[in-house]
Amino acid sequence: MALTPVVELGVAEAYAILAAEPEGDGLPPLDAIENEDWGRDFLLSRFEALGPERLARLGLVWDEGDAAGGSAQSG
Repeated sequence: MALTPVVELGVAEAYAILAAEPEGDGLPPLDAIENEDWGRDFLLSRFEALGPERLARLGLVWDEGDAAGGSAQSG
């Protein structure tokens, strides 16, 4: 199964994935962030905090290089 890069997720899709996680109860309401400049960055930071192994369990990778078999490092 190919992993999906986090950056390819839409805001609503990313929100739904994060909301289903145990830490998802700390998210602001979707309508409060989906049309805000900071909303996507906020969601991306939550994915970054999950780490590469947890992202892989969710069917995700941090970026396209990771999906192609590259390193799972973030910088």
